Amino acid sequence: MVRKRRKTVAEINVVPYIDVMLVLLVIFMVTAPLMNLGVDIDLPKSNARPVEQPKDPITISVRRDGSLYLMREGKPESITPEQLREYVAAVVQSNPKIPVLVGGDTGVEYGKVYEVMAILQSAGAPRVGLLSVPKGEER
Repeated sequence: MVRKRRKTVAEINVVPYIDVMLVLLVIFMVTAPLMNLGVDIDLPKSNARPVEQPKDPITISVRRDGSLYLMREGKPESITPEQLREYVAAVVQSNPKIPVLVGGDTGVEYGKVYEVMAILQSAGAPRVGLLSVPKGEER
């Protein structure tokens, strides 16, 4: 009996790669909603309509303990009052109409939010807005 020689196959088997890709896709789909990009603060509720802003505003968050966070490129960055004054002064000098927004946790003392607004005013911010969550909407 004579054996036939098999021809070598020059194809890549991609099935294992597809399996790995699908597993990674499921992992990313499950973990993506769990990633929280922001500072956890409990904003006050209001009936005010949302204000449409044409530009990306400077957003400052004040936590319950009084610590300040500046949102840069979608990520919160801890900042001191002196650094905040310098940063806002530089940005406002190059773009005087940029909106500046302050979000204070409902448990933070009013004086802390007022201090941040005074810092922003001394840095040259022409208008400072406050952030809130519409009534009935939970965060």
